[in-house]
Amino acid sequence: MNNATLSLIEHQFLIEGMTCGSCVGRLEKALKAVAGVQKVSVNLATERATVNAVPSTLATNLVAAVQTAGYSVGREPGAQSGASPARNQGEPWWPVALAGVMSLPLVLPMLARIVGGDWTINGWLQLALATPVQFWLGARFYRAGWRAVRAGAGNMDLLVALGTSAGYGLSLFLLLKHSAHGTPHLYFEVSAVIITLVLLGKWIESRAKRQTTAAIAALNALKPEVARVRMPYGDVDVAIAQVKVGDTVVIRPGERIPVDGVITIGSSQVDESLITGESLPVTKYAGDKVTGGAVNAEGLLLVGTTAVGAESALSRIVRMVESAQAKKAPIQRIVDRVSAVFVPVVLLIAVLTLLGWGLATDNWEQAILNAVAVIVIACPCALGLATPTAIMVGTGVAARQGILIKDAEALEIAYRIDTVAFDKTGTLTEGKPMLVAAVAAPGHDDHLLSWSAAIQAGSEHPLARAVMNAAEQAGLAVLFSAKVSAVPGRGMSAEVQGRSLRLGSARYMQELGVDTSAQKEEALQLQDDGRTVSWLADMTDSPALVGMLAFGDSPKASAINAIQSLRALGIHTVMVTGDNVGSALAVGSVLGIDHIEAEVMPVDKAAIVNRLKDGGRLVAMVGDGINDAPALASADVGIAMSTGTDVAMHAAGITIMRSDPALVADAIDISRRTYRKIRQNLFWAFAYNAIGIPLAAAGLLNPVVAATAMALSSVSVVVNALLLRGWKRQACTQSRALGIKAE
Repeated sequence: MNNATLSLIEHQFLIEGMTCGSCVGRLEKALKAVAGVQKVSVNLATERATVNAVPSTLATNLVAAVQTAGYSVGREPGAQSGASPARNQGEPWWPVALAGVMSLPLVLPMLARIVGGDWTINGWLQLALATPVQFWLGARFYRAGWRAVRAGAGNMDLLVALGTSAGYGLSLFLLLKHSAHGTPHLYFEVSAVIITLVLLGKWIESRAKRQTTAAIAALNALKPEVARVRMPYGDVDVAIAQVKVGDTVVIRPGERIPVDGVITIGSSQVDESLITGESLPVTKYAGDKVTGGAVNAEGLLLVGTTAVGAESALSRIVRMVESAQAKKAPIQRIVDRVSAVFVPVVLLIAVLTLLGWGLATDNWEQAILNAVAVIVIACPCALGLATPTAIMVGTGVAARQGILIKDAEALEIAYRIDTVAFDKTGTLTEGKPMLVAAVAAPGHDDHLLSWSAAIQAGSEHPLARAVMNAAEQAGLAVLFSAKVSAVPGRGMSAEVQGRSLRLGSARYMQELGVDTSAQKEEALQLQDDGRTVSWLADMTDSPALVGMLAFGDSPKASAINAIQSLRALGIHTVMVTGDNVGSALAVGSVLGIDHIEAEVMPVDKAAIVNRLKDGGRLVAMVGDGINDAPALASADVGIAMSTGTDVAMHAAGITIMRSDPALVADAIDISRRTYRKIRQNLFWAFAYNAIGIPLAAAGLLNPVVAATAMALSSVSVVVNALLLRGWKRQACTQSRALGIKAE
């Protein structure tokens, strides 16, 4: 990434007036022509444009380009994508209802003919009913179509305006020519019903599209508007915007936590399900972090504020999901190129249909109707919606499971992943050592753990915390220790209960002259299993062994489920760790990892990922530390655990919101199902036009039927994407055997 890219500013704003995939291509072309613009992405489903430009690019120039292209901006774009723009409220229902009421009388004679009836409505009455539908309720098509013509392009509105105008014009001509001889056969119902059906389709489509943003709506609903802040004179309710970092916020049982912060007083069960996807409440104590939007289930909490507003974790999550939904998948770029030439090609086919039928049969009425059918059925709206709607739903489903997908490209690539490389510590294992064995020398069964805990009581070393946790679980009181000192590179020394004690490595014991041969064989076995061994000696009278302590980093409870789920998806697993071979093999064999790379330096992790890629594999890297960032960036898809560092999350395309490696398989499964929906939608969108246009040109498709099919095509694409909302984790055999509850 060069400096020019780093200095780009992102503008995001809503676009009003887009109706199909052709609009997307035209608008992107107009915005790219603005000086300083480096990258443009316009999304039909979210009705949003994202522009990356140099800082000197004026927002007013972008607005002018949008307006010149025939569209309008929903709000003035800010300099950066801070607060997300509010979405529009969708299509109003009343134009659809009014158009239906006025079109129904026009359709009744046609319906009567189907059942053998033969009656007509006065031609002038038909004109009176059809005209408001055509030029008032259908005015939107003329306005948008005219803007497209002025911009030198075409769109769905132009097709609808031309097709219905042709039907209306033909009917008006016949009425004026033959009305003196009775009511001629007219086609006002064709134009009126087409407009009604298109309006109905847009209304249904608008309602369905709003459901695709359900994840964003649910996340935004988590933001409380008021916080209770503790002041010197008492607790005061203030607007959330007035809360400052450092304020102490009071959260009562049952209330939603309004800010990110650290618990200063109290403990409680906290429900973070809508943020992390974790189904069970999490116990929080003083010193633990809490996230704004979570629900305090039980106790009274006092929380010191660390982040509010746009800097809170919830706001960052919302921005990340919105960004993923707004950005364009690589496959959509192909669709946009097709849509850009689609309207001119359709108009050419319609002209050829008109001339061909008219010259061949001399029945210009039928020729016009066939041309109208071609124009009406060839709406490229389904093509424009096929990809973004599926991506919106897929990223929303992932967010509800605690999986944040940064961009559509990561989602599209993830479905092809065949290899997942895991960091070990903190990703597959708990990341904190535990005391797994305490083997006392004869006569010291009551001393080994209590004396070790006394020596370690004041230390923050991970091994010391493991000893203290083990002593606490055993119910041992911490003994008083004196003259505690660290021996660099060796261990520690202290006096406990009048005994002069030493705790440290085998090398330290050897230097002190302590005989460890009685437990040497057992110690070697533990070390072969990847355990770290420390020794305790009593130096009071003469060097005497008290016993040894063995430490290990245990696999996470969900790690076996994670590997089994990936195997069920046909994915090869690799563990890349800096730990020794024994430790790596111990964890890898328990989890069932396919391939293990041990004693890997941090700088070499990226090289291993690149080697896998060079071997023809599509690789996802999963990690949580700063040392994992290069490998995350090198992988085809980087997956970071949010319990790790910010550096790792910035380098990754996907972030797992809780410390559960099983979500890696979920992310890939959601990606596969989303891409399957994209392919289904594109197939039906292309197939619909490939079948419908020739039938219409051949005179085998009534314009009213064509309008119905056109409206249904767009709606069906959105509804098919919405089926993704029913995604559920697939429980594997291994998880059931272990008694793990699949979500």
